[in-house]
Amino acid sequence: MDLPINPGLLLALIVVVIGILIIAKGLVIVRQSEVMVIERLGSFNRLLESGINIIIPFIEQPRAITMVRYQKRGEEYFPVTTNEARIDRRETVMDFPGQPVVTTDNVTVTINGALYYQIIDPRRAVYEIENMSQAVEVLAKTTLRSVVGKMELDKLFESRAEVNNEIQAAMEEPASKWGVKISRVEVQDIAMPEEVETAMRLQMAAERKRRATVTEAEGEKAAAIAKAQGQRESAILNAQGDKESAILRAQGEQESIKLVLNAIGDSDEHKRTVVGYLLGQSYIKVLPNMAQDGERVFVPYESSALLGSMGMFREMAGSPEDTVAKHLRESDRQSGVRGGLLGGAGSAG
Repeated sequence: MDLPINPGLLLALIVVVIGILIIAKGLVIVRQSEVMVIERLGSFNRLLESGINIIIPFIEQPRAITMVRYQKRGEEYFPVTTNEARIDRRETVMDFPGQPVVTTDNVTVTINGALYYQIIDPRRAVYEIENMSQAVEVLAKTTLRSVVGKMELDKLFESRAEVNNEIQAAMEEPASKWGVKISRVEVQDIAMPEEVETAMRLQMAAERKRRATVTEAEGEKAAAIAKAQGQRESAILNAQGDKESAILRAQGEQESIKLVLNAIGDSDEHKRTVVGYLLGQSYIKVLPNMAQDGERVFVPYESSALLGSMGMFREMAGSPEDTVAKHLRESDRQSGVRGGLLGGAGSAG
């Protein structure tokens, strides 16, 4: 037997189900660092921040934002377009494919860059631009061509940081109108044509060879200067040594002459005899060296006379050294006689 259906109970069940659906549809949970743009009847109403939020179903709807991201498969990049109702406020990286750029010296290079940006005003990102991510990508590419097009190839490799800063500075103003902040731009890879890369390698090798040659020449120059300075200082020291040695020899000869003159007397005749003896000794020292150069030795007339004077000096008074020794012995004997006389006189007293 069929049970009769109460119309009131059925209506109540329908109302409960509709209420549950409305609550489930109107209850929105927004995660941390996310935000939702809510439109009421097609116009902007408010932003839903992180936490539990309630909207009016069918009257209030979230406005989605279009995002373009690239997926790398092998060596190629494929764009993926999505419509997202939840807008991510975190910093996002956009790794777009390499772009051909012509430098001022007419070299076409392919530059692969990465862009870091952050949505700081979701309302502007939705309403001020039709496709925010695509607009940022196109702006980055055009700015990259503009900045790199003003540089030569060599400067481009040396000034990557400068290129990054110029691109970021050029993108800040237009991106701020879309509620986007450009954090930084990085030039990752710079690909050149093969012939240009070969020419740069040859140039680099020649430059290194030139630097090595210059360094070697500078080293040889420094070594030559150091050697010359050492020879100069050595010559100066040798000259000073010769000078001091000559002075000492002269002083010794002077003292020797004084001792001889004091021993034999300082009359003019004795002085000439002593001088002749010393000159004769010098001639005798030189004669062996003169005899080494040939079989015949020519002796000057004055040297024969001096040698005769030396012989006469030895016959008369012996050598100057013997004369000095004799004079000293006589002085000691006389001193001893005087001492004995004085001692005898004291004993007699």
